[in-house]
Amino acid sequence: MGGEHMQIGEVAARTELSLRTIRHYEETGLVMPSARSQGGFRLYTEGDVARLMVIRRMKPLGFTLDEMRDLLTATDRLDSGEDLSAADRRQLVDRVRHFAQLTQQRVIDLRTQLARAEEFAATLAERLPGPAAS
Repeated sequence: MGGEHMQIGEVAARTELSLRTIRHYEETGLVMPSARSQGGFRLYTEGDVARLMVIRRMKPLGFTLDEMRDLLTATDRLDSGEDLSAADRRQLVDRVRHFAQLTQQRVIDLRTQLARAEEFAATLAERLPGPAAS
């Protein structure tokens, strides 16, 4: 992907991730800057931002760094234009499908947790005395 390069501060603002978090994802190999400036600053593309958004969306669903890496590797290979055998393509699609299923289950689980939390909050609110009469 070509186009404009962004420095890490702009990427952080666009992804709502901290500089520290973006650097951590770089250290773990989840995302790499597409280039470096002459001064050594990290430079990122829209593709790098999209990759960070995938990571950001996976994190609250409890996916591990290894699981994130696994999904990103599968999607990278599928999107690369690489000449894949039918068996390799099927395996990669199955991998992505597996993550889609895990994601759906985790969303259901989170909705259940949210409903329970809302019920609890309502129960507590009911127990509070009304406004004091003056």
